[in-house]
Amino acid sequence: MNITYLKPILLLLISFYCLPLLGQDVRIELGPDEIGVNETFSVKIVISNEKIKSYDQFPEINGFQKQGISQSSSMNIVNGQMTSTNSVIQYYKPIRQGTYRVEPFSMTVNGTQARSDGKSVTVSDARQSQRRGRDPFDDFFGREEEVEYVEVDDEAFFSMAVDKNEVYVGEGFNVSLAFYMAESNQAPFQFYEPGRQLEEIIRKIKPTNAWEENFNVTNIQPERVEINGKFWTRFRVYEATFYPFAEGQVELPQVGWQMIKYKIAKNPSFFGSNRQEDYKTFYSSAKEVKVKKLPPHPLRNEVSVGNFRLRENFSRKEAQTGEGLTYTFGITGEGNINSIQPPRINNLQKLNTYDPNVRLQINRGRGRVTGLKEFSYFMSLNEPEEIHLKDHFEWIFFNTALDRYDTLRPGAILAVSGESKTNQAISTNRLGGIYDLIEVEDNKLLNHRYKYYFSTFINILLVAAVILLAVLIVRKK
Repeated sequence: MNITYLKPILLLLISFYCLPLLGQDVRIELGPDEIGVNETFSVKIVISNEKIKSYDQFPEINGFQKQGISQSSSMNIVNGQMTSTNSVIQYYKPIRQGTYRVEPFSMTVNGTQARSDGKSVTVSDARQSQRRGRDPFDDFFGREEEVEYVEVDDEAFFSMAVDKNEVYVGEGFNVSLAFYMAESNQAPFQFYEPGRQLEEIIRKIKPTNAWEENFNVTNIQPERVEINGKFWTRFRVYEATFYPFAEGQVELPQVGWQMIKYKIAKNPSFFGSNRQEDYKTFYSSAKEVKVKKLPPHPLRNEVSVGNFRLRENFSRKEAQTGEGLTYTFGITGEGNINSIQPPRINNLQKLNTYDPNVRLQINRGRGRVTGLKEFSYFMSLNEPEEIHLKDHFEWIFFNTALDRYDTLRPGAILAVSGESKTNQAISTNRLGGIYDLIEVEDNKLLNHRYKYYFSTFINILLVAAVILLAVLIVRKK
């Protein structure tokens, strides 16, 4: 075998292994100083001997609008040593003629920072395209053809969904925003700055007179759904339930969602980029929700609205007089759990209760807000008797399932036995006030008439002093 033919191959293999050892060089290249209004300006990041894995966003330039991004790569072998260059180019379309300043900026590429000093760019009249001169290397390598990109038709839309068109004051309605893409879709998409877009959208659609329960969608996950017999992939980006405070109309305006949509090369090649980054904005339709007033009721402005039920910690309990025990009045169901107020208590002195401990649990999922709010009461009973707690506790709310006011009352019963502790309880309590003086005061009767004479004398002196002061003021004048 002739080893002469193996030398180029060995040199090529060695160069592949030595490529990572070459230091990476990152630089930023700006487009020409002058362009026509029908041409594009470019900002190009170039890195040597390494692929571009990550890079910062390209800067915004006053007087220009971002158009798209393309990528390119090249490889050279000189004296058996191979070098490579990879680049990403951001194109800018001028808005109008004039001279604009590209301010200095820096970008981090693959963890390495590169800086540009900026420059001035003059946008002049439209120019006719000129055919470039013949490059002598074209005969050897072949002329590089300009890549033509085409836009692929997409099957996608952005939607705002509302589960109710009409609610009562205090009743929740669910709002969700999602991007849908058909399973048969061929257009390549990518999400573009979802966090920044969501901030702007929420600022537009969030009602000012409503309580928000945000579902906190942090990861945009694909879901397979069927709509009118066709399968779609849904990417939910936001979901919340709103509870309006007042009657009227809640208007949710049309909002836009921008996606990165790639154009595909018309004649794909092995080298270079076969797709070009572009943007497309999808718009949802506006929604309206009517908020109506609750039916007349003395507590109409105070009650919770939803579908609730009672959960107690016991149904029957036996206790001794004077013994302390805990009763938990739990309200569970669907609605604004945060706004639930404690139950009303009748004949509070008989139960000898204190302010309750409160426990709150809220669940958000599947378009609903459910949860539990518990009020735990510590009480001690001093009389032996059977107590039905329904006579002492009640919680009134508007039941959306029945479309009327409803009341939750306990079913628990306390069976109290033993001797009466009422007198003992009174003796152990500090009555305070006038009762504290009983032990320190004597029982002699006092004549309080002298107090009347003393107060009369003081009043006479005050009147005389006022008259004397008035006389002195008149004489000075």
